[in-house]
Amino acid sequence: MGLLVDLSKGIVVTELPPTQLRGAVDLSSLLRKAPTENGSAEAAADVTVASLVVDGSDANFGQILELSKTVVVVVELYAAEPSPTLERVILSYGGKFILARVDARLNPQLTQAFQAVAAPTVAAVIGGKPVPLYEGELAEAEAKSVFDQVLTIAVQSGVTGSATTALSSEGAESDQVEPVEEPLPPHHQAAFDAIDSGDYTTAIAEYLAAIAENPRDQLALAGLAQVSLLDRLSGATAEELRTVAASQPGDVDAQMAVTDLDVAGGHLDDAFSRLLDLFVTLDQPGKNSVRERLLSYFEIAGSEDPRVATARKRLTTLLY
Repeated sequence: MGLLVDLSKGIVVTELPPTQLRGAVDLSSLLRKAPTENGSAEAAADVTVASLVVDGSDANFGQILELSKTVVVVVELYAAEPSPTLERVILSYGGKFILARVDARLNPQLTQAFQAVAAPTVAAVIGGKPVPLYEGELAEAEAKSVFDQVLTIAVQSGVTGSATTALSSEGAESDQVEPVEEPLPPHHQAAFDAIDSGDYTTAIAEYLAAIAENPRDQLALAGLAQVSLLDRLSGATAEELRTVAASQPGDVDAQMAVTDLDVAGGHLDDAFSRLLDLFVTLDQPGKNSVRERLLSYFEIAGSEDPRVATARKRLTTLLY
């Protein structure tokens, strides 16, 4: 079992994947069940799909999430290759599960939504609600024991459907329910493509162009904050940034470089605390720099993150 991101070990930051590129799909429904009139998760009829094993992504997970109202979806966030053992186990249940394989390096939004810090991370989604299962590889017998328990939870939640593949036993093609990626606006797509190739300068330019066209484009504002963080970290190592910050505790730029590392690693509380503690010691230009950086972090994390609300409240108190 290996860590997806372990900045404490001095990993070269240019290898770090984008952190929560929000906006491709609304994952807020991961936080709650979709209730029915009787308060339980929706029970639906069996569903026909193209395959019992699908590739999940930040862009198409909305469709996969809908399937979880009918049949349990098992999500595997992997770092190199998906687990063949897990696939065999899932298929052995004859349609009681759909396996959604997610490359955690390329899908930071899902990685954060499932709080994955190790590879693989395996979870179930039942009626739109995530159920953490385990990290690392399990032997088939152990994995089956886990999934037997998952089915019990699913029954209690009213999710008792099964999935069948699109081709019937007679070979006739049936209606398919297959995740389809929603197209992104042109500047957003160009920015995503640039990020994928490591060209952060172009990605920044594309997001700025989108904002120029629509200053209220919240997705572009969030994307700009995220790719700007990646650009600032590019070419540095965690070890050297932390060494400089430790030797220069009053240097604003050095401290903000470390908070960039913390945010990239998902340690928002550490980043917010460091900058807010520093804020009270600074002159006005320094306070302005820290305030702007904090606002960019709020864009990255999203206003729905409770850590953002806490930090924003403290920042407001310090400002006024």
